[in-house]
Amino acid sequence: MLHGGGPGASGVSNYSKNMESLAKNFRVIVPDMPGYGGSTKGINRKDPFGDLANSMLQFLQVLGVSKAHIIGNSLGGACALRMGLEKPNAVSSLILMGPGGVDTTRSLPTPGLNRLFNYYSGKGPTLDKITEFIREYLVYEGSRVPASLIEERYKSSIDPEVVKAPPLRRPKGIPNFKNFDFTRDPRLSDCEIPTLVLWGTEDKVNRPSGGPSLQRRMRNCDLYLFSRTGHWVQWERAEEFNSITKSFISLHSNSKSKAGI
Repeated sequence: MLHGGGPGASGVSNYSKNMESLAKNFRVIVPDMPGYGGSTKGINRKDPFGDLANSMLQFLQVLGVSKAHIIGNSLGGACALRMGLEKPNAVSSLILMGPGGVDTTRSLPTPGLNRLFNYYSGKGPTLDKITEFIREYLVYEGSRVPASLIEERYKSSIDPEVVKAPPLRRPKGIPNFKNFDFTRDPRLSDCEIPTLVLWGTEDKVNRPSGGPSLQRRMRNCDLYLFSRTGHWVQWERAEEFNSITKSFISLHSNSKSKAGI
């Protein structure tokens, strides 16, 4: 399960409402991706999705997991999809929630993405900035997010190593569009991995139109849209997410025994 790329993100904070439920049926692996939480800092700005995907594929190899169902939210969704394109035989299925890197070179950044990119600029990271981002842009009903979660993410976001080299920044120099937009990668149309795309209709970070865009281009892609839901589907609609995810993974598992996620 791969987390998003917002300030202070980590595996546990991203999937706090999902891990226990899914672990009843599957072996669940929830890492902090490079640049976040307890992992090493620094991501290749010229190809962040590829850098993260290679790291996560190596991580699974170290754990002795030859094939897994990959779940990813936002930046984690982009990482998951890139894993599938780079090494499809290592991916049993993909579950992507509001993934990054879809039609991103065909329109200007969303208001939420601009807030994310600007978090470390100007006066630098502040509690007010991250509170606004989470409550106004990340979720549909900001009042549901407890102050403790915001404070936890704020503390993580001001780690000196992270402040020195924020993991998610605007592309450096003239970007290779294929590295930042999956719709420009010719491998996408050849991808046959069973894929479930979940998207909140009120997502202010990654445009919900990305869902139909992926479904049109991928050979084996199902799409589920959540009304009155923002960018954090797995948190905002946890019970439904857990149920749908269990069903999809079970359907696309080779055996009924516990499998890695």
